[in-house]
Amino acid sequence: MSNGRPLLFDSHAHLVADDQQRYPRNPMQRAADAPYRPPGVIGRPGGHHGPHPINEVPDTSRMLLWMREQNVDAAVAVQKRMIYRFDNSYILDSSDAHPEVFSAVVILDAEDPATPELVRSYIKNHGLCGLRLFGGRKPDGSMPWLNSEQAHKAWEVVNEAGIVMDLEVLAQGGGGPSIPAILEMAARYPDVRIVLDHLLEPEMDEGEHFGLDERYEKLAGHERIFFKFTSINLDTCREMGIPADKVLRRAADLFGADHLMWGSDIGTSSGTYADMVQRMIEASHLLTAHEQALVFHDTGRRVFVKGGHKGLA
Repeated sequence: MSNGRPLLFDSHAHLVADDQQRYPRNPMQRAADAPYRPPGVIGRPGGHHGPHPINEVPDTSRMLLWMREQNVDAAVAVQKRMIYRFDNSYILDSSDAHPEVFSAVVILDAEDPATPELVRSYIKNHGLCGLRLFGGRKPDGSMPWLNSEQAHKAWEVVNEAGIVMDLEVLAQGGGGPSIPAILEMAARYPDVRIVLDHLLEPEMDEGEHFGLDERYEKLAGHERIFFKFTSINLDTCREMGIPADKVLRRAADLFGADHLMWGSDIGTSSGTYADMVQRMIEASHLLTAHEQALVFHDTGRRVFVKGGHKGLA
């Protein structure tokens, strides 16, 4: 413990540069039919919550200080698509400058033919630890890019290198409809560690399983499928009046604490970094001390750092 904090590993931090000349912003506008996002997660640095939001911008220099203060020994630096789109320069420069602290997960277009070779280049030149793919949605909310013919080419590179495929599935109806495709990809690419952001965003309710229903049960017991529990999940619980501690307990019972990891979502969710850490600690009181150590630190570090990758020929 340091300053009353357990040792932490942040599996989901969106770095945003103060220097807008070197790293120009190219912000996206959310589509009118985009899935509902609770307050705090509307895409700008620090998000937006309430009439007087705390909008902290996690420049690398600031993040390093916050991490030391909160006893966070390392973090996954996830590209901020809502600000930089597919320009991953800041994430890669930050991980290059601080490789012992930041592991880079870039975001690329699943349907762009250039994506597979870009991934190869990032692995070779930057020690890339993970890829996050995005693509468009159909009017019915489905996302064919997840397992499209073109996306498979990127999955093949990730499988060859043995790095992480980090997925956020922003679908109408939560992530449940995407589960068959995820299972298909897990079976097809045996050397890929699949990490599903924000618990794959279940449609939370006050029922027995809090939205982690029989569809999600199909993901349980898979050695290479992991889940992040982030400030987005905590925000959803807060906005819907659902007990976050019981949701986390359900997730640990279903997937195992060795397949769960905490992520702050700083740079998207609102609030201070210290608040994000505190909210997670408070939500974890139904976990055993061993489970807490796994979720707070050990699972994320094992998957993103200790797991390493095979590299590419």
